[in-house]
Amino acid sequence: MSNDPLVVFTPSGKRGRFPKGTPVLTAARQLGVDLDSVCGGRGICSKCQITPGYGEFSKHGVTVQDRALSEWNSVEQRYQDKRGLKAGRRLGCQAQIMGDVVIDVPPESQVHKQVVRKAASARVIEMDPATKLYFVEVEEADMHEPTGDLERVARALREQWEIPEIHTDLSLLSKLQSVVRKGKYQVTVALHKSHNDTSARVLEIWPGLHEGGLYGLAIDLGSTTVAAHLTNLETGEVVASSGIMNPQIRFGEDLMSRVSYAMMNPGGDKEMTASVRDALNTLAEEIAKEAGIAPALIVETVFVCNPVMHHLLLGIDPVELGQAPFALATSGSLSMDAKELDLSVINPRARVYILPCIAGHVGADAAAVALSEEPGKSEDLVLIVDVGTNAEILLGDKTRVLACSSPTGPAFEGAQISSGQRAAPGAIDAIRIDPVTKEPRFRVIGSDLWSDEEGFDAATEGSGITGICGSGIIEAVAELRMAGLLDESGLIGSAEATGSARMIAEGRTHAYLICDATDQGGPRITVTQGDIRAIQLAKSALYAGARLLMDERGVDKVDRVVLAGAFGAHISSKHAMVLGMIPDVPLDKVTSAGNAAGTGARIALCNVAARAEIERVVGQITKVETAIEPKFQEHFVAANAIPHKTDPFPELAKIVTLPNPSFNTRGEDGEGDGGRRRRRRS
Repeated sequence: MSNDPLVVFTPSGKRGRFPKGTPVLTAARQLGVDLDSVCGGRGICSKCQITPGYGEFSKHGVTVQDRALSEWNSVEQRYQDKRGLKAGRRLGCQAQIMGDVVIDVPPESQVHKQVVRKAASARVIEMDPATKLYFVEVEEADMHEPTGDLERVARALREQWEIPEIHTDLSLLSKLQSVVRKGKYQVTVALHKSHNDTSARVLEIWPGLHEGGLYGLAIDLGSTTVAAHLTNLETGEVVASSGIMNPQIRFGEDLMSRVSYAMMNPGGDKEMTASVRDALNTLAEEIAKEAGIAPALIVETVFVCNPVMHHLLLGIDPVELGQAPFALATSGSLSMDAKELDLSVINPRARVYILPCIAGHVGADAAAVALSEEPGKSEDLVLIVDVGTNAEILLGDKTRVLACSSPTGPAFEGAQISSGQRAAPGAIDAIRIDPVTKEPRFRVIGSDLWSDEEGFDAATEGSGITGICGSGIIEAVAELRMAGLLDESGLIGSAEATGSARMIAEGRTHAYLICDATDQGGPRITVTQGDIRAIQLAKSALYAGARLLMDERGVDKVDRVVLAGAFGAHISSKHAMVLGMIPDVPLDKVTSAGNAAGTGARIALCNVAARAEIERVVGQITKVETAIEPKFQEHFVAANAIPHKTDPFPELAKIVTLPNPSFNTRGEDGEGDGGRRRRRRS
């Protein structure tokens, strides 16, 4: 084994060993990591900025020492003096690898920007926000009636709008008099009064009639992506949606890895809190710029997130969530000033509302899905699955709602996959395999054309074909199964067994070749046996969680399935069924809810009564803990088969006949797979 330092790049997950002294940019290029540079490595363009991580990274099996990269040099200092670098950043063309290191490539340093596929779903919401605008005419100051300006604004609101009481902070009070006089005693005030407030709070004041709008942010703070919807608080219109990768990925792709990082690195929780708050400020600034508004017009933010992200956002050490009984510091909803979370880009007096968590592993994001999809009002039994690095699952109807989380891991999002990547231009996101010829055709993000259609090469010339993202790998595994190239156990067949030259040997196993562009300097994209195993583990955890809720309800079937999140919008129900991700139901009973968690956040942002409603609903949801349920493991093992070992899936049989190939794949030692299995048992 090489003694050269190991380099792990996030969020791509690509890794390799390089001699000491290798520039980070060189390593990135050799691994195919998406790291930008236009100045030829001279430290001029700053496009190659990276953020090294230090400490114990159990997820990657790496301990990063302080001297993992070369010392800060004069080129970096020159750039720092002229333009400035964010704290902790280095220039990839200047920093050299001196030891094992984990390196995060921030979004602005990526050539092919990440596509955060959590767009706002169309939804009619009854508008009654916590923050509203009020225009008032204020009595002029009179030396014979010594009343302060704030008191006269309060009187005007009481008389003209029947608002009995207001209060504000010093930052607004210090500018109140100049604004009142500039408006000639006519002002517009933004008042905030949530469902549990006793009086209204003045967040902002403008001279005269303010017609510049009033905005709030609905933020779905996921472990992998952060999606934000900038919403007009007067109309409910989503004026801009944007997203970024969660920078905490460099500390661990899944939630337990981040908890482990906090456990093993003193101050690690504070490091992760600072990184995500910095990202939120960046996101707020970018989304305001995209919408063409001043960030100070954003006066309210609603957050939904899983419990670990909830604690890290609040600056609470998540260590208790990593061990039974998975205790939350608080499970109730929270209201606070944005400045308490270091949100410095938006209005300095902006307010924050965080939805309640359901339990230690079922967070405010699941509560937001419940608010959006309302399973407790359903006449039939509905299973709602929000798939991500950690899946939240709801099952219910008018009589009872149950919830659980399932640790699916990052494979569904392209991580831990040999040719995997995040969703970005050039990534394969859909694939079909001809069951007769075994030949693939595919589509990449950035083009609507399939690879066998005229014009595909020209359409993808700019992005190239760079890898395969989560939706692509899911469809690829399902298509391999339907084409007879993959058996029920998940074993990939050989070229001899399948009759396809696309099956290539890789040691004792085989892989399916999708695309080979190495002669043009591009990647060789395959689906390996390891990829299949990663998807099997992820889908088995998801299915087992759903079955556990069904056991609790005493049912073998559900009436319908709702797929929420990015996967709900980008994966066909047929492929999900073939893979065995969800229980068997008629395909016309499988629907997409889009970004249901984000929709729930928008509802809470735009309707103050919805906050009280979700707090009530969460108190009535029954939580099932997968980590301590013995039957979870039984369901998990049975679900390893594709689609499933024991569930007959009769609805699936109506639309597709799954072949049952039997492969006797021989490895380099001449021993077949069956032989290896017998040897392990003996």
